[in-house]
Amino acid sequence: MTLRIGVHPVLEALRARRPLSRVVVARGASSRRLQEIIDLCRQLSIPVRLESREALDRLSGTLAHQGVIAVGAAQGYCELDDLLARSPLLVLLDGIEDPHNLGAIIRTAHAAGAGGVVVPERRAAPLTEAVAKAAAGALEYLPVARVGNLSRALERLKQRGYWIYGLDERGEHSYDAIDYAQPTAFVLGAEGRGLHEQVRKHCDFLVRIPLAGKISSLNVSVAAGIVLFEWKRR
Repeated sequence: MTLRIGVHPVLEALRARRPLSRVVVARGASSRRLQEIIDLCRQLSIPVRLESREALDRLSGTLAHQGVIAVGAAQGYCELDDLLARSPLLVLLDGIEDPHNLGAIIRTAHAAGAGGVVVPERRAAPLTEAVAKAAAGALEYLPVARVGNLSRALERLKQRGYWIYGLDERGEHSYDAIDYAQPTAFVLGAEGRGLHEQVRKHCDFLVRIPLAGKISSLNVSVAAGIVLFEWKRR
């Protein structure tokens, strides 16, 4: 069972016609967007159940459900080949294990125009309801591919003409002073550890975000937003 928790994730799941078995709404809750959810459920013949807020607390495991939870099939992964012809921009993640960071990156990547996100089978957060909530609906539109080996995936991207840019605090080039060739793939590593050595070796360029002050690194989802929207601006 996969849950989509909160108004925005549930709305986007309905708009994207995701398979949902039911939508649970807190009894007595009322707002324009909750009514929009109920109306969409009626149009799509999806059952709506009114239950107590305590029941929603237990189902979601959180108090931050905004009075609505959608119950549906698990979010699936696509194949890498499905992404290669989709977009001039892909985002690959190396060791992102925090679901909130993964969700935020998916949201940012979709907003910047990426055609998909690629994650490894190991050292990666799964596509859970926490990821879906942090993605604020973007997971309904942006496909995520899972690969056995990130280095081999980078080799395949190069064979298809992609230029690989790794974000690394030791990078030789500043992110805003390099000409990005298309199609483009950005590789982002976890905070602190950064990119694994084998992944770094497969990058055509290593770019950094110059920082003022005494903090040596940014949250990875913030760093993703900076470089992806610089690419979009170009």
